[in-house]
Amino acid sequence: MSGDHKTPSLSRRGLMAGVGALFAASTMRPVVANAADDKAPAPNTIPPSEALGRLKAGNARYVANEPKATDFSPGRAARTKVQHPIAGILSCADSRVPPEIIFDQGPGDLFVSRDAGNVVSNYGLASFEFAVANLGVPLILVLGHTGCGAVAAALGASTSRKELPGHLPELVKAIEPAIITAHGKHPGDFLAASIEENVRLGMKRLKTKSEIIGKAVNSGKLQIKGGIYDLKTGSVTFV
Repeated sequence: MSGDHKTPSLSRRGLMAGVGALFAASTMRPVVANAADDKAPAPNTIPPSEALGRLKAGNARYVANEPKATDFSPGRAARTKVQHPIAGILSCADSRVPPEIIFDQGPGDLFVSRDAGNVVSNYGLASFEFAVANLGVPLILVLGHTGCGAVAAALGASTSRKELPGHLPELVKAIEPAIITAHGKHPGDFLAASIEENVRLGMKRLKTKSEIIGKAVNSGKLQIKGGIYDLKTGSVTFV
């Protein structure tokens, strides 16, 4: 009798153990799959040249008034968890210079910081450090534009020695080195030359004022480029 009672008891234990093992195996599969997914390269793990090529292609579509048809809704839920921008853009705060439209890119494609005169502020610098170290952007583009009012104001204040109100003197001071360089290089069109030199100044400051960004550039993981957006034609000339 005692043997008859023990046998079914052991069978139940064996059955429960088997079910437990099966359950554990089934729940582990997604975990392993997710771990594999985490090791897969991020969508923006691309050469800087490819990121720049996408911006150039997007700008060409914008100039031709042939933007790509985009349905923003499918990726909206995914973007609540992660972002993989292909480029950081430092652009002027001018309302006529919207980077996502100029380069025909959608939500999550560009990491944008905007200040009047596309100057490199401490907050902007910290933002791009985050974009490089945490988001892995392979490219930062400093984007100036024709007829920039901030550069024109800095140019006027520099030549007339007139003090501007509020915090504008700080902006003038940030842009003034570009004006000095432009005066020595391109005395013809002083404003256009100052705008270009201001872009170059921004590129230099990003490289030299941040150890995080500088290391990424030196390792080849990141490139810093410059461009000037033409308000009239919509095209970007890269410098």
